[in-house]
Amino acid sequence: MNRGRVKVFFDGGCRPNPGPIEAAVVVCGTVHLFDDLGTGTNADAEWLALIRAVEVAQTLGMRDFDLLGDALEIVRAAERALRGQSVGQAAHDHTDRFRAAAEKAPPRRVRWIRREQNLAGIALAARHPR
Repeated sequence: MNRGRVKVFFDGGCRPNPGPIEAAVVVCGTVHLFDDLGTGTNADAEWLALIRAVEVAQTLGMRDFDLLGDALEIVRAAERALRGQSVGQAAHDHTDRFRAAAEKAPPRRVRWIRREQNLAGIALAARHPR
């Protein structure tokens, strides 16, 4: 599948924080949900969602895609990682996994969007109605 640049939305979370991690990826209107990703913080959950987004895009055969997420710190660190820049020790393990996942077919860019625009975040929120 290669229909031009595709938007791949990602979001991760845990309830409570720290706690069990879940993630969502939305591509072309299809929601991919991931549970049982271990235990960690919200930052860990966002990184794992980002990595899952790359894996989903690659599984679908995408070669020209953007990753969109609402966790500004993770988006900035992922952009630095794609450019081969240092991201700091706190995210070191996650960035190594992200770089390894993105090596085969890297995203064009990782971009921040507002929470209310994040289709993956909307999908996760729908699982936990208030």
